[in-house]
Amino acid sequence: MYTLTLVVGIGGVTNGGKSTLATNLQKKLPHSCIIAQDTFFKDDSVVPVDSNGFKQYDLLDALHMDKMMEEIYSWWRDPQSYHQSTCATTEAGRTEVFVVIVEGFLIFNHRPLNELMNKKYFLEIPYDECQNRRCSRVYTPPDPPGYFDGHVWPMYLKNRQEMQLNSNCCFIYSSLYLLFTLSVRP
Repeated sequence: MYTLTLVVGIGGVTNGGKSTLATNLQKKLPHSCIIAQDTFFKDDSVVPVDSNGFKQYDLLDALHMDKMMEEIYSWWRDPQSYHQSTCATTEAGRTEVFVVIVEGFLIFNHRPLNELMNKKYFLEIPYDECQNRRCSRVYTPPDPPGYFDGHVWPMYLKNRQEMQLNSNCCFIYSSLYLLFTLSVRP
């Protein structure tokens, strides 16, 4: 049997639809699984605080990127075994393509991870839509007043600018994403 692997990165703005797109892709792609950056946050007690008192969740230092990379390398070493143990059963065949969908808001800012990706997609939505989505979700710990404008959006712009210097991504804007989402629904 011959095995091919594909690493797909889905990054972008907070509440921009990364998890939704990743989930829809996984449903359509046999032998695929998702590794989500949000599952690699460090304990809240060690996340740095800025001069305004805001927790700095939008920094790579707030994430266990080493553990995330270990998870991806585990998939990379043996995608079939990884898939069988964490995703679903695998059908036998002569040629199999295994896909890992790496999803997260800073995945393209971490150079070792960025260099592993075969395909890179960056989702963007307008400021107002992003703010509305962010405010409608419940976080633990909750966002303090002024957190979106005082930290989240400025850090997104900063991280996006840094990412653009180091990554060649396909940008997907909200109207295009909506069309794609509608076209992959069962």
